[in-house]
Amino acid sequence: MSYTISLFTISTKQKEQELDQPDFFEKEENLEKFTSDQQARLEDRLLKYMYKHIGNTGDGKIFEHTDFGQALLTESGLYFSTSNDFDCIFEVGMTASEFTDTGEFAKYDVQAGGWEEI
Repeated sequence: MSYTISLFTISTKQKEQELDQPDFFEKEENLEKFTSDQQARLEDRLLKYMYKHIGNTGDGKIFEHTDFGQALLTESGLYFSTSNDFDCIFEVGMTASEFTDTGEFAKYDVQAGGWEEI
């Protein structure tokens, strides 16, 4: 079993709150795509946080952290996945929160109730 925390654009957050659809995240058209600059900056930050690029899938780029799990960077989301270990969840949650510091991304943690309020 794993714990997932996601990062989306602020526009995706606003749209999800406006539409209030239970299956919002299952519809790709609901998710705003990152710009190429945003994707490059997210990838750079992952590398600075000691995530290593380990491969690609049809959905995006896979990164792995030795201690805290994996991250999948797609066109419209950054998905951190870790074990249910408290320390891992804490570290991944802090990392995702720090990635929102530019004001253009929002952290979504379904297990903790949804969008992180800043």
